[in-house]
Amino acid sequence: MIKIFTVVVIASAVSSCNNKSSSAKSGGEDTTKSKTIMSLNSLTEEQKSDGWQLLFDGQSTKGWRKYGGEAIGEAWKITDGAIYLDTANKKDGKIVGGGDIVTDEEYENFHLKLEWKISENGNSGIMFYVNEDTAMYKKPYETAPEMQVLDNNGHPDAKIIKHRAGDLYDLISSVEETVKPAGEWNLAEVKCVNAKLELYLNGKNVVSTTMWDDNWKKMVAASKFNQWPGFGTYKKGRICLQDHDNLVSYRNIMIKKM
Repeated sequence: MIKIFTVVVIASAVSSCNNKSSSAKSGGEDTTKSKTIMSLNSLTEEQKSDGWQLLFDGQSTKGWRKYGGEAIGEAWKITDGAIYLDTANKKDGKIVGGGDIVTDEEYENFHLKLEWKISENGNSGIMFYVNEDTAMYKKPYETAPEMQVLDNNGHPDAKIIKHRAGDLYDLISSVEETVKPAGEWNLAEVKCVNAKLELYLNGKNVVSTTMWDDNWKKMVAASKFNQWPGFGTYKKGRICLQDHDNLVSYRNIMIKKM
């Protein structure tokens, strides 16, 4: 009886320790996740003093609206500090409650930074200099150049030159492919100051060009955008996140006026 009692006591003690260890581990993971979410969509004091502003607070769609002025649809959702496009509800291949979303504010000379994550076989885009005159332009892409967001390993667009992730869509291919696979976060940057346009993907300058000069006009004329006279002509406009009917997530969206 003494031996049996001893075994029971020891087993109970081990079980208690394991439970405490498991609880501590679980609590640690939850705390780490909470800290990570809290650190997202925030600016350091150095960034604030340098003029950076958040375009997404990680909790709401404040500062954004659907292209055309309507409220953002219910398919754009927020979780774990990211805004994403939920594809669960579709009709005729189109996401119900989706649509391209744009900033309330317009920008001229700017440096934009944000992170994106695309689903397998997914497609989206980051557009800039969007003119929101919907009487003239039904879609943002009729006026706005785009940095391509794409799963290069799965989406058919990847087979088309100038349509791969990081490209200035249908205008200039990236000089180097630095995109990460579907499901991983990529850091994208769009910088345009006094007509000098630079695109960065994961820290690498992948596209450099000059906007609005004769060479720019020739590029546009040779592209699919030549059917829209207003494309790439505006020197001030909104930032746009594209609904291409695929799951895509964005976070840490910030901008600096130059």
